[in-house]
Amino acid sequence: MNLIKSNFQSTPSVFDQLIYKQLTRHNLPEVKQPAVNISEDDLQFIIEFAVPGRAKTDFIIEAKDDVLSVSLETEHSDSDVTNLYYKKEFDYTSFQRNFNLPDSVATDKIKAAYKEGVLKLTLPKKEESLPQPKKLITVK
Repeated sequence: MNLIKSNFQSTPSVFDQLIYKQLTRHNLPEVKQPAVNISEDDLQFIIEFAVPGRAKTDFIIEAKDDVLSVSLETEHSDSDVTNLYYKKEFDYTSFQRNFNLPDSVATDKIKAAYKEGVLKLTLPKKEESLPQPKKLITVK
């Protein structure tokens, strides 16, 4: 049983979409997920986030229960020093990305670096999951 019925049809009309966009365009902060690159080699996984214009202290990175959580929440304002504002702009940005970690990741050795707008996480693999050298067996 639904407590609130939606006024939208199964496919909203163009008019409904335009009204919705006009009502929400200026009232809600836009939340954008940063672009992410994920790569893997024999020794590690690397996750890179494109997040220009931020500070190292803006990021919250946690690894708990085989889930890696990366989040950011900032509020920035530029304004004149006087109380008479001719122009004042606010910027509120936030995101949160979660990744399921494979059992092969050594969570206690995860490292993070932020340089030139890219947050780079290095997730080393556990010793036992690293590729083993070939063992030659001699015939007797």
